Amino acid sequence: MLLLTRGPMAWHRLSQLKPPALPGTLRGQALHLRSWLLSRQGPAETGGQGQHQGPRLRTRLLITAVFGAGLGGFWLALRAEKERLRQQQRMEALRQAAVGQGDFCLLDHKGQARCKADFRGQWVLMYFGFTHCPDICPDELEKLVQVVQLLEAEPGLPAVQPVFITVDPERDDVTAMARYVQDFHPRLLGLTGSTEQVAQASHSYRVYYSAGPKDEDQDYIVDHSIAIYLLNPDGLFTDYYGRSRSAEQIADSVQRHMAAFRSILP
Repeated sequence: MLLLTRGPMAWHRLSQLKPPALPGTLRGQALHLRSWLLSRQGPAETGGQGQHQGPRLRTRLLITAVFGAGLGGFWLALRAEKERLRQQQRMEALRQAAVGQGDFCLLDHKGQARCKADFRGQWVLMYFGFTHCPDICPDELEKLVQVVQLLEAEPGLPAVQPVFITVDPERDDVTAMARYVQDFHPRLLGLTGSTEQVAQASHSYRVYYSAGPKDEDQDYIVDHSIAIYLLNPDGLFTDYYGRSRSAEQIADSVQRHMAAFRSILP
């Protein structure tokens, strides 16, 4: 009623007043929330985020690389140990079979006496066959020579002595052996001897051989075991390789035996 009595001037002054900005309005709440969020952010989340993210990423990558390298090294070591144990078990089985434990004394293709002890300190690849063999023996001797050449091409490896022992002493005398081995490798050593000496050497390595019937020309074929034998520098039989093994596979096996070899001689 008072406003009505004062007239139009009172209404004009009342209309010029502005309402106060109350903190409960929407605009006030938004400003308050923004101020609170800024107060909670650290330097890395405001102006320095790009600067700190790079070192963190590099650290993660470095940790991942180190972990991967360690895991790879552990796997390789585990694989090498597994291969070493496998070879050790194989050698133990071969020793229990008493292969190559006997001695032998034969004549080489130059007429010099050669006994098993003469090869101590050398790796030896040995094959039993005969010079009149039509195909198998030449093929196996060629493969043996390829193995020797592959190993010769590897720097730092000890020399391997190739040896060819006849199972046909009746025809393979010193002269025949000298003529035969020269076609394969300059270091291939041909060994022969009496019937008893050849039988002793063959029996020591469990080599089977048997001469077949003679034809009208007195020619015959000798049936025999087909294997290449590996002897380590202690003179012990270490491994053998059949016809199915390639020269590359044999050379790889010989290298593994060389790497794992530890002499047991005093």
